[in-house]
Amino acid sequence: MTTIPHEPSSLARRPAWLDVRDLWAMLSIVAIWLAVLFVGVFGPDFVSASSGATTRIPSGIVVALFALFATRAVAKHGFGNRAGDS
Repeated sequence: MTTIPHEPSSLARRPAWLDVRDLWAMLSIVAIWLAVLFVGVFGPDFVSASSGATTRIPSGIVVALFALFATRAVAKHGFGNRAGDS
């Protein structure tokens, strides 16, 4: 009679750090805010010129607003409660 192992072989297993949602959520949030940093430093300003007045708004402000919403969504999904966790 032969026995069949119930666990996958060690050769077919993926590294454990690839399955860690917290790590990937953290890396995603860092990438979002690095993008905001680079847009703030290197990005152009929004310029509105009307009769006699010029208004400049840094584009980093608009990008940071969207990054705030993206951070919240990634954090909710990545750090939230997961079904099956104990």
